[in-house]
Amino acid sequence: MDVDESTGGTVAGAALTGELRTTDGGAVVCALHGDLDLDGVGAARALFARAAAERPALLAVDLSGVGFCDSSGLNLLLQLRLDAQRDGFALRIAAPPAQLRRLLEITGATAVLAPVDSLEAALA
Repeated sequence: MDVDESTGGTVAGAALTGELRTTDGGAVVCALHGDLDLDGVGAARALFARAAAERPALLAVDLSGVGFCDSSGLNLLLQLRLDAQRDGFALRIAAPPAQLRRLLEITGATAVLAPVDSLEAALA
């Protein structure tokens, strides 16, 4: 996994890349691109840890670029929710594609992750 500090915090793993940015309002946006599966969770975990270390009031996870998510990716999102509760920041899951939204629905994870349709809605 490579972390590029010069570009505002990109992370690349085998099947997933991601980037962090801070909005003018102080929220941290974590955008993921690729597959959030067993091969990609390491890169996502590293990115989430860097985001949480910034102690944001809000962390918005933009999933619009995720092509596939398996149980390891789902587990990571659920763990991030617990980390957010423990560390005192709000977590919003934004723009999950159809496959990921279906995974959240059939597992009941929508009840605790409460995904919204867009990054804009997550930041509102």
